[in-house]
This record gives sequence, C-alpha cells and structure tokens, in this order.
Amino acid sequence: MESLFRCPLCARPLEREKSRYVCPQGHSFDRGAAGYVHLLPANQKHAKDPGDDKGMAAARTRFLDGGYYAPLREALAQLALAHAPDRPALLDAGCGEGYYSAGLFQTLVQGGKRPRLAGVDLSKHALRRAAKRVPEGEFAVASVYHLPVADQAVDLLIDCFSPLALEEFARVLKPGGWFLYVVPGARHLWELKQVLYDRPYPNEEKQTPYPGFAYREIREVDFTAHLPDPQAIADLFQMTPYFWKTPKAGAARLGALEALDVTVSFRVHVFQREA
Repeated sequence: MESLFRCPLCARPLEREKSRYVCPQGHSFDRGAAGYVHLLPANQKHAKDPGDDKGMAAARTRFLDGGYYAPLREALAQLALAHAPDRPALLDAGCGEGYYSAGLFQTLVQGGKRPRLAGVDLSKHALRRAAKRVPEGEFAVASVYHLPVADQAVDLLIDCFSPLALEEFARVLKPGGWFLYVVPGARHLWELKQVLYDRPYPNEEKQTPYPGFAYREIREVDFTAHLPDPQAIADLFQMTPYFWKTPKAGAARLGALEALDVTVSFRVHVFQREA
C-alpha cells in the first residue's frame, strides 16, 4: 500500500508493507511492533533520544486522557470536518502521543469521510502511544523541518504547540489545503503561573500573516479546567515549558497543592494554502 510518507533519503514514494517501508531505490525502513517507523536521517538527529522522554510522554497521556483539554480536541475536529474533502490526507506535525490525531480521525470517519492520517514527532516514546491510538494511521520519527512527505500531498495539516516550519508546511499542503495552528491565549494557565512565579505575565496574542497562506479565522477556545489532585497538577506542569525554567520555590509551591482550577485558553489560527 502506498504510504503518505516518502523516503527521507531520496524523496521517492514509500510502499507500506507489513513490517517495513521500502522505496523504488531499495531504501528500507523497519516498522516495529510498536507501530511507528524511523524516518529521521542521522544528520538530522541532534540528540541520542530526541523529543519528549518516556516520563513526559506518560504525563501527557495521563493528562489528556483525563479529558482536561477535550474542548480543544473537539474544536479541531469540527474544523477538520468543516474543511476536509471526502477523502482527506491529514498530517499532524508534532503529533506527540496522538490525542488530537485520534480526535480528528474519529470525527471524520463518523462524518462519513475516508481519511488517511500521518503523524510525525521526534519522540519515539510518544509515537508508540500514537500508533496505539490510531492503528489505521501512519506515524514516524521525523522532524517538522524536514517532513518525509511529498509536495502538495496533504489536504489538512495541524500543528498543536509544535515548531512553526512554514516552508515545509507550504510545500506539503495542496493548493486550497487547510492549516490549523494552535497557540496559547493571553491568560492560558494563568493560575498555574501565579503559583510558579512572583510576577507572571500574559502571553502575547497577535495575528501574523504568512506568505502563501490566507487567513480565514481565529477560533477561540476558552474554559476552566478543574485539576482534582496532585497527579493531574504535576502532569500538566510537566507538559509545559515552565517545567524546565521554574525556580525551585515555585515548583515547591505547586507541589504542595491538592487541587487547582486553571484557565485554559487556546487560539486556533485557521489558514488556507493559496494556489
């Protein structure tokens, strides 16, 4: 079966076999029992074990499976349903453990569409979980800056908090294809930041036009999440950049909390690839 991925070494199409991917040039990539394939060439690998480690992937899975970010998943799924064609090719750039990938795929199938799904991430620990969530999809260790995807092959691309690789996104999207870019709103996780820092500041919100893309809308997703126990609080903290740069005193204050109500604020920037 022809894959949505292409060979990272020669850019030829890949055929998806039971236990491997192979291209016409004879390059072969094993598809392990965990369900994902490694398509990150050695010269693009800048760490021994890139991306989220095993603990971070587990924390993200526990948190998202708790439904705390379900409104964002639903918003993305409804946007996908509104804009995707009948047989869409979907790409989740920086898919992590596949929570949002699964939401889009399931909604499109339930809506009578026949999607093909591919997801890329640097973390093999996250991709193991993604492949279990959506066994019908394809998942690969790869960089969003060097997507192993053919030119103009994708109808819908999503990026939830992953690096913004605009040139690559423009390359792989079909003319008229859709790009959903999720960023935090001004007061995202405000109560968490109040605990961590003496002087928290709001995130900057702006509307930035990008060459080759037409702005269609900014979908606001705002709600309050109740984190009922220390585990949920710790998992959320480990998912954020604050985990790496918070002073010990702030982390200790957070660790002492038994529960927390936190503002959740996302902005989904909706773009369409220009012809």
